[in-house]
Amino acid sequence: MTTPRETILAALHARVLGAACHCLRGDVLPERVPADGLPILRDGEMG
Repeated sequence: MTTPRETILAALHARVLGAACHCLRGDVLPERVPADGLPILRDGEMG
């Protein structure tokens, strides 16, 4: 069973992907960020 936090993040990730933009989940910031932006969804503490 998934946690409420995981359910919310999965739904948000699906919504952002549906907006026709590239979205990362739990990744580090890449060397190059596209000119139109790059949303990165993170949960928890950054290591």
